[in-house]
Amino acid sequence: MNTPGLTSVVVVLADSGPFTRECVDHALASDVPVEVIVVDNGSTDCVPESLDRAYAGDDRVRVVYNRANLGFGPAVNRGAAQARGERLLILNPDCLVEPDTIARMSAHIDVHTGIVGAVVCDNEGHPDPASRRRDPLLARALRTKLGLAGDAGIDIQGPIPSGAEEVEIVSGAIMLIPRQVFDRLAGFDETYFLHCEDMDLCRRARDAGYRVVLSGDVRVLHGKGGSSRHRPVFVSRHKHRSMYLWFRRHDPSARNPFVRWAVWLGIWSHFLLKIPGQLMRKPR
Repeated sequence: MNTPGLTSVVVVLADSGPFTRECVDHALASDVPVEVIVVDNGSTDCVPESLDRAYAGDDRVRVVYNRANLGFGPAVNRGAAQARGERLLILNPDCLVEPDTIARMSAHIDVHTGIVGAVVCDNEGHPDPASRRRDPLLARALRTKLGLAGDAGIDIQGPIPSGAEEVEIVSGAIMLIPRQVFDRLAGFDETYFLHCEDMDLCRRARDAGYRVVLSGDVRVLHGKGGSSRHRPVFVSRHKHRSMYLWFRRHDPSARNPFVRWAVWLGIWSHFLLKIPGQLMRKPR
């Protein structure tokens, strides 16, 4: 049974590094009631165990051990299954929220709202274009890749408004979702192991009649994934697989078998071409 007024913060780990402790501390400092559910995908860096010890006396924090890397979406779903809040905040372990972040994002929720995102920024305060995007349909993706997009590409041009803006996609680094909406959508699609599951959830929310909203007045520091830096080829492989999966499920052009084959070939060729550079940059 959901607890009125409570927000359940779900944080997924996969060798995400010590920055996670700061992420949890910031979430617990929220000026609204929260619980934090940390879901570990088989980390070997001992961070989940250290969090378990550090918050042993705080019943607002729970650590869930999967003992294997199930993928991001499946891990969120398992955390959500244990959540008691009427709202879920999906939060990357390298994101830092401010005390009023959840309250300000919640202010944009009404009966028609399915997902609320925030403006994720790098260490210098520059907004990530992925904070708000359009569906990566094939025509849009090609125009963006060729530099011909303008206002018809994936990225949304122009300044970010200071209030709510209805968009097609918000970043999965931070998503606030009413529990009843999450349950109606059956959570994240678990066939996505990593990447694009946020785009899929936003698309399915819109298809179900809900609005996806960017909270343009909320900025969140995003440190850009420690897990990705340690396993770049692994992450890239799943990212490219998820890109094709999203295309097959949501892009009308995928109905054409020739186009479908060409997109498959293009995606996996791009993956292979990136491997040498990723191996050279891989941390030792």
